[in-house]
Amino acid sequence: MKGLKTVKKVVFTTVGVLYFAFALCMTILLLNRNDYNVTQFGNTSLIIITDDVSIEGYEKGDLVIVESQRISNLQVGDVLFTYRLDSNKTAHVEIGTIGEVYPDEESISFENGDTYSLKFIAGKPTKVIHGIGSVLNIITSQWGFLFIVLLPCFLIFIYEIYALIIEIKYGANEE
Repeated sequence: MKGLKTVKKVVFTTVGVLYFAFALCMTILLLNRNDYNVTQFGNTSLIIITDDVSIEGYEKGDLVIVESQRISNLQVGDVLFTYRLDSNKTAHVEIGTIGEVYPDEESISFENGDTYSLKFIAGKPTKVIHGIGSVLNIITSQWGFLFIVLLPCFLIFIYEIYALIIEIKYGANEE
C-alpha cells in the first residue's frame, strides 16, 4: 500500500512539474509579443500562418521562424514576411517575394507592387515547422490561455487552500 502511494505521488509530481513548465513557456511566448502581436525574441519572430498563402512551401497551420535582416542583406527574389496595418490598426502578417529594394528609402516592394518600410518588415524565413502553428495559435489565444493555463492554476490554488483548511481543522493524517 505504501508503494502505491509513492507511485501516485511521483506521477502527480511529474505531471505537475510538466504542466507548470508548459504554463511558463506559454506565458513567456505571450509576454514577448511585439507591436504587431507576433512573438519575438531579439531578431527572431515566430509567425503562424493563419490563412492560405500563394507562395509554395507554406500551408495554413505552419509555424515559421523568421529572422529580421538589414536592408543591405535583402535581394530581389527573396521571400519576406511583412506587417500590414488595416484601417482598424489591426496588424496582419503578409508574405511576398521582393521585386525591388530601395536602400536609400529603407524600403522594399513586392512583385505585386506592395511597398513596405523597413519598420514593417519581419524578415526572411529560416525554418518552417508544419502543423504546430494551429496548436500554438489556440494555446496563445486569450481564451486558450484562460482555459488551458489560468483556470487549472486557479483550481489547484483553491484545492490547496481547501487542503490546508482541512489539515488545520482536523490535524495531519498520520499513518
